[in-house]
Amino acid sequence: MRYALTAAQIRKAEALATASGKVTMAELMQRAGSALAAEVMGRVPSGTVAVVCGKGNNGGDGWVAARILLESGRDVRVVSLVDPATLTGLAAEVASAAIAEGVAWEHLEERSQILERLERVAVTVDAVFGVGFSGAPRGVFALAIAAIEAASTPVVSADVPSGVDADTGRAPGPAVHADVTVTFSAHKIGLVQYPGAAYAGEVAVADVGLDLGPTVEPGACEVWEQDDYARVMPLPEPDAHKGTRGRVLLVAGSRQYAGAAVLAAAGAMRMGAGYAIAAVPECVIPAVQASLPHVIAASLPQTSNGSLAREAEVRIRELASEADAVVIGPGLTTFAETSALVRDLVATLTAPLLIDADGINALGAADIDALHARAGFAVLTPHPGELAHLVGSTVAEIQADRIGSAARVAGDRVACVLKGARTVVATRSRTAVTLAGNAGMATAGTGDVLAGMCGTLLAQGLDPFEAAVLATHVHGRAGDLAAADLTEVCLTSSDLVDYIPGAMRELLGAGRRR
Repeated sequence: MRYALTAAQIRKAEALATASGKVTMAELMQRAGSALAAEVMGRVPSGTVAVVCGKGNNGGDGWVAARILLESGRDVRVVSLVDPATLTGLAAEVASAAIAEGVAWEHLEERSQILERLERVAVTVDAVFGVGFSGAPRGVFALAIAAIEAASTPVVSADVPSGVDADTGRAPGPAVHADVTVTFSAHKIGLVQYPGAAYAGEVAVADVGLDLGPTVEPGACEVWEQDDYARVMPLPEPDAHKGTRGRVLLVAGSRQYAGAAVLAAAGAMRMGAGYAIAAVPECVIPAVQASLPHVIAASLPQTSNGSLAREAEVRIRELASEADAVVIGPGLTTFAETSALVRDLVATLTAPLLIDADGINALGAADIDALHARAGFAVLTPHPGELAHLVGSTVAEIQADRIGSAARVAGDRVACVLKGARTVVATRSRTAVTLAGNAGMATAGTGDVLAGMCGTLLAQGLDPFEAAVLATHVHGRAGDLAAADLTEVCLTSSDLVDYIPGAMRELLGAGRRR
């Protein structure tokens, strides 16, 4: 498992490593520069390399990379944004060593000069600012970033794209859009969340030999790998039967949103549920039966507008008493009578709950307190607008701190899945970011599919955090596979269900076999 760390955590790891005598800062810089050079050689194996260096340690990484590239036979030139004679510390040492070995360099301060140089090379290495940068670039550094952006050459950034805050991903001024970012030791929080993720491009994590264990505190943001997902994925035992594979009750749908119930039930079954019971208003029954013959359809009393009526409560409780997990919310509408029913069910049902969409819209702060007081597990799956409603905030505030926002409604037995680009999963003690998924999934119904998928994993015995992290990954990977075939423009939520097996097959291939 990897972690996404803050700049302070990285600095702490460096300080502990150097204080212990296990490594020196000079050795760390050599390793970082070597990793940077190796990535350039692998990505762009021929042609001239321009390395744009700032004045700090990130610039030092660039000077080391330039020297190693020269030793490898590459034509390389450093564009130094400060006179190398004015550098101090390690940056001065590695720059002097590179120059002594014959690395060509120019001290350029004009945007037009820098751009002219970059237009004549095969690849640009961005080593202007590193993990410690915050604020807006100014002066020659801002001009250099503008030149890198204007040039037509591919860009490899060192550690963090210059101009991007490593802790937040924000870019208050000009910033580099890299094709690939070679980040050292660990993911950075600002690279796994937008907008930083958009600036970073593809992220390659280079291990430079830091022991991160002492700096990874409880609650550190987790970035799972294939083996982590495979490890928690429940598989049917050789003697399994439908009663042992999870019984999921889905309280969903309305006349207006009949498809939400269908999609949630389809997601539940495709994720491996033994039973999926769609408890829906009477008017939705034909849609469920026509689309999903393998799903049990339970007809419930409805209001005049085709939403669940209060009289449905008795039957829902009967069905829930036999369920291993309950999904409540997709397509229910916010009709007052239906919302009142949802609040009562959320407060009193004992089975693990997955609360989505209008199930969340029905809740307020008091209901969240009641949810935390329950003995059973629960997962909330809001999009930013739903979470903003729930905590009395705005979408802009939620998006500005997605990790912190998700944690606001999470608890020891309650996970919050803040959907959107780079979905966040949070409980009181753990946080994870899902890297899978794409913009094609920003279409109606994909969240309903996720609700059913996660409901199945709850029914199969996973705790809220593991169920949510595994479901969001498989859901995202299914979206990626679907987009590869259908394009991000043409992808629909019903397509997504058909690509879940491909995403699951990847995890089976990661070693989770009997």
